[in-house]
Formats: sequence, structure tokens, C-alpha cells
Amino acid sequence: MNKEKRHHIILHEIQIRNRVLLTDLASMLNVSMDTVRRDVKELDELKKLKKVHGGAVSNGFNVYSNRLGEVYELGSKSIIAQKGISLLNDGDIVLISGGSTNLELVKLFPKHMDLTLFTPSLPMAVELMANAPEHYEVYLVGGKLSRKSQLAIGGSSINILSEITADICFLGTGYIDVSKGISELDWEITQMKKAMIRASKKTVSLTISEKLNTSNRYKVCEISTLDTIITELDPNSPILDSYRNAGVNIL
Repeated sequence: MNKEKRHHIILHEIQIRNRVLLTDLASMLNVSMDTVRRDVKELDELKKLKKVHGGAVSNGFNVYSNRLGEVYELGSKSIIAQKGISLLNDGDIVLISGGSTNLELVKLFPKHMDLTLFTPSLPMAVELMANAPEHYEVYLVGGKLSRKSQLAIGGSSINILSEITADICFLGTGYIDVSKGISELDWEITQMKKAMIRASKKTVSLTISEKLNTSNRYKVCEISTLDTIITELDPNSPILDSYRNAGVNIL
């Protein structure tokens, strides 16, 4: 595979995931770690991504703004967000993780509702404080902050979640597969998401369809743990049949 093709694949993966590991890229591209490290370094120098220890993140990962060009598949994520708000009820306690799709969701939260929101995500907390109506109650679930994910992790944040019973959890989804469930590339983030699920009466996965049928190292939960999966696709799309057959509600 030539360098141009490798660069295209790396940038596409960054757009979908926001963050990737060098080891995963090397396996995907079937090249050495030295080769993929050089590729990422070149793309960083071209300012097409940001090189970090052990991997890379998208340019828009650390700074969320209103520049629409920074959001990959914005149209699809807007459709997902529109579907997601239909699950909210007045007075709900909402637990929400980070991610660009979830950020589109909170922009559409009904301002007439009374909602209480808990999030371990720093970008999500900033978005809520900047744009949520003043009568919303917003709580940042604190703990050790992961520089890689901008998410609170570790024992203190998990202990806080153990004292919460949320009506609904909107779970940012990195990888989702019928047989392998939801998975992540980071162990501590996996534990945090497990705690979020335990703290919620129902769990909703919001994901663009490109993430369907993908998996990574650490399992967050089985597919059957989810109450609802929301994609930009028509709920009756054959692509979603296997998820529907697993007993998950599809929106």
C-alpha cells in the first residue's frame, strides 16, 4: 500500500474515532510501527491531525467550537440528535458522556424542560455551561482527568456515579458490534462507561452507522445491555436487523 493510500485511511479513521492508537493503525494497514509512526508524524506536520503519545487525535478533538467543518458527518449526527431528544422527559436526571454526537444532542435539548445533567466529560460540561438554559442543573463528575479522552476516570469518579440513579444515559460509542458489544481502546475509559451504565435506568447508544460492526480491546457491555441504539439510518434498514434481533430498540 502506498503512502498516499495509508494517509487517506489514517485520516478517515481519525475522523470517525477522534482518537486512534499507533498499534491499531499498524495492524489495520499491515505495516510496521515505524512506518505508521512516520505517517502520523508527516500528517501532524501537515496539520491534518495532532500526534500524541502512542497515537493521534483529530484537530477538533481538544477544542469544540461552532465551526461546522470540524464535525465529521455533521448531517448524520444532527439526525441522531433529533431522534435522541425524543427520549427525554421533563424532570429527567440525565447522565451523558462526551463525543461529537453527544455534543450535537445537547444543543437540541428542549429549553422548556427541567433537566438535571451529570457528565464526566470536560468538553460536555463546557458546552452545557455555555449554552444550556440557566434552570438546568449541571454537575461535572470529577476525578482524574484523562488527557487522551478529556474524561474523568478512576476510583473517585466511579464512586460518585455509584451514588447516582439517572433516568437515562446517553453513552458515547467508540465501537459497537452485535456479538462483541460496545468496546473501547482504553481500559480506564471502559471502567468509567461501565459505571455510567450501572448508574442508569436505561442506556442509549448514539452512533453513526460507520461505527457499526466494529470492535476494540476492552468490552464495555453486551449489546443486550442497551435499551436503544440510535443511528442516522432508517430504523427499518436491513443493516440494523441483527441489532434489532438482539432485542435492542432501534431509532
